[in-house]
Amino acid sequence: MTQRAEFAASVQPLPLPDADRLKLDTAAIDAVRLRGAAMEPRAGAWQEGVVRLLNAALATELVCALRYRRHHHTAQGMASPKIAEELLVHANEEMAHADRLARRIVQLGGQPDFSPKTLAARSHAPYDDSLDLKTMLAADLSAERVAVEIYGQLVALIGTRDPTTRRLLEDLLGQEQEHAEELEGWLAA
Repeated sequence: MTQRAEFAASVQPLPLPDADRLKLDTAAIDAVRLRGAAMEPRAGAWQEGVVRLLNAALATELVCALRYRRHHHTAQGMASPKIAEELLVHANEEMAHADRLARRIVQLGGQPDFSPKTLAARSHAPYDDSLDLKTMLAADLSAERVAVEIYGQLVALIGTRDPTTRRLLEDLLGQEQEHAEELEGWLAA
């Protein structure tokens, strides 16, 4: 017998703690099987509430994308060319966030609200039209902190009830935290 074979024969599998609790919920599996291959989005007031909250986050992302674009085009000052370039990157990332939220709203059976008539009123973060670079960056940082707070609260509200939406929100939260850290760095420089 080779050393490898002897070693393999001598290794005993460790018993799993609470192995009897490590079982799949067969009733839930059967329920899914009975509904068929296409899963229906969750119905009811809870789902409508989630769609409403996601539409408010969508409005916030759209306003942030517009604010960043304006700041990209109007940034002036010594460091402005490099910062303006990064503001455009942020604008594009915020628009990608909006697209992801809109897709999830549709998946949940809702309608994404892109109406420009009510966009600013539905957004958690204000639009900013200042011309001073430092003021622009402060407004962008404030909006990122608002987004971080919103997504943190949404993650807590969703909990384990909707893992797909939760993962989306956690991903957006991480990206908004990165934006805030970058803006803090620019303002400190």
